[in-house]
Amino acid sequence: MNNTSEQIARTILNQIKYFDKSALMAWGAKSFCSLSENKTRVGGLSFQVNGLTHKGWVTIELDWLDTYTVIFTNKKREVVKTIEGVYCDMLIDVIDYIEGKHAA
Repeated sequence: MNNTSEQIARTILNQIKYFDKSALMAWGAKSFCSLSENKTRVGGLSFQVNGLTHKGWVTIELDWLDTYTVIFTNKKREVVKTIEGVYCDMLIDVIDYIEGKHAA
């Protein structure tokens, strides 16, 4: 893992904390892991959640167009939802929506 991967993961965490200081706690977030670059992403962040609705993992990938793709995976490691084209100020709402906290 290189420093760029860690920087991107740290930036995503800071963006989440900036928009909602209690969001990570509310989602029961733990086991944070930075993601390395590949063909579809510059880097990203993955963490386990134990929320009211979604239990499993949330993966936030920074794509090459400077937007995020948010992937929700259940405990069986099956992808249950993927949302593309997410901007940093939308991360809280996207994850809260899956958690059932906001109406569509």
